Amino acid sequence: MTLQEIQVMLQAVSSFAIAGGLFFTGVQFLSYRKAAYVANFSRLVQLQMEQRKLRVDNPKLAYVHPHDVEGLAGDEDIQHYFMNLMQMSIFEIVWFSYKNGQLPEDYFQSWVKWMRIINSEESFRKAMKKESMKIFHADFLAYMQDLTRSTPDTPRA
Repeated sequence: MTLQEIQVMLQAVSSFAIAGGLFFTGVQFLSYRKAAYVANFSRLVQLQMEQRKLRVDNPKLAYVHPHDVEGLAGDEDIQHYFMNLMQMSIFEIVWFSYKNGQLPEDYFQSWVKWMRIINSEESFRKAMKKESMKIFHADFLAYMQDLTRSTPDTPRA
């Protein structure tokens, strides 16, 4: 092998190393963006949950928006409704994180199992039928509606 061939081979190896490094950097950047996307989404849902918690802690605050309390019979109903929405918010974060590759299948399925149990509860079904204050990702809301339809409405013993 001549000196010139060795130089060309070393340049090729260096070029492949640089290209590999750039590719790895790109993959890392995309992973970071996806993680930031999920984190931003989660934070927005958490802020929304804080507003719902205010209504659980003090049901009178729900009357600020009268359409939020339509069909609810008093403070306990208001608390149950917003508590159920808070539970859905937590599951929405789990669902979104899973959908974006941030949670493993087995952990997500454990939540699905739990949500099926909650779905069979009367207060949750009532909350699912009510239209107000359901600020959820459209795909998540459709997922929850499908989950509710496929869950028997008999509470567990």
